[in-house]
Amino acid sequence: MKTREHRIVASSVEETLRIGAFLGRHLSNGSIVTLHGELGSGKTCLTRGIAQGLKVPEGFYVTSPSYSLINEYPGRLPLFHVDLYRVRDVGELEELGLEDIMGGNGVTVIEWADRLAADLLNERLAVGMSIVNDRTRALQLTGYGPQAVDLVERCLEQFPWH
Repeated sequence: MKTREHRIVASSVEETLRIGAFLGRHLSNGSIVTLHGELGSGKTCLTRGIAQGLKVPEGFYVTSPSYSLINEYPGRLPLFHVDLYRVRDVGELEELGLEDIMGGNGVTVIEWADRLAADLLNERLAVGMSIVNDRTRALQLTGYGPQAVDLVERCLEQFPWH
């Protein structure tokens, strides 16, 4: 499978939101974005930006679905925001119907995606996020498959710094 990587450093919450909004404007129906990183690394902030790019109405406040596991938001394409932090076993994932959501109608953003079996995630944009300091985050974007690789290449043009 074709892959492409790019590292972006966001020096503020606003930059993280801007990067997310750019991604959201370019994601297509069936896109999957996996977010990886420690607590506080900006995964939900990036998802808020993605929601902006998908034109989720301002009346919807994007929060981490830590307890509900999946939040759905209307927009240009529906946004399914999944948080697997509290998932303990594969049986819980089956009950969620996650396989039906992923790659279907809308965009799926998955926090703590490392809890999924690797074979569930073929084509996707993986974003590893790490804390540099109080305000700065490093984002490692890896595209798996043609659409995700194209998105990473667009990010290279839009956000050339690394």
